[in-house]
Amino acid sequence: MTADLRTLYRDVIVDHSKHPRNFGPLEASRRAEGFNPLCGDRLTVYVRVDKGVIRDVTFDGLGCAIAIASASLMTESVKGKTVAEAGALFARVQLLVGASPDAPVDDLGALSALAGVRRFPVRVKCATLPWHALRAAATAGDEVVTTE
Repeated sequence: MTADLRTLYRDVIVDHSKHPRNFGPLEASRRAEGFNPLCGDRLTVYVRVDKGVIRDVTFDGLGCAIAIASASLMTESVKGKTVAEAGALFARVQLLVGASPDAPVDDLGALSALAGVRRFPVRVKCATLPWHALRAAATAGDEVVTTE
């Protein structure tokens, strides 16, 4: 990864962590709580699904810059997608962040910013935590579920 790409990725992560999009609870929604005991990230993802389509998604909680930025990027990326499409996108994000630091970066739009995490394998859990919570919430029905 070139220095220019690292700078771009860092700037996107910093922007989304300082100014998270879709932050706050979502009334009348499914939700799942995610917790990463390694660094203390604790996020709740709220999702409104209608006929298999994610109509709205938000999150709240506390976490490191990577977890907050990933949640913010995720909410922007999955609105209007089917639950299956969101699951496929999560699979691509997992491949992106788990790849070798020198592997080519798959074009996932703004989500490609998460590629910088691959240089710090311990942070992969921070980047994927909101996605695990989204998957749990989207399939949870009406109960609150947790990723712990």
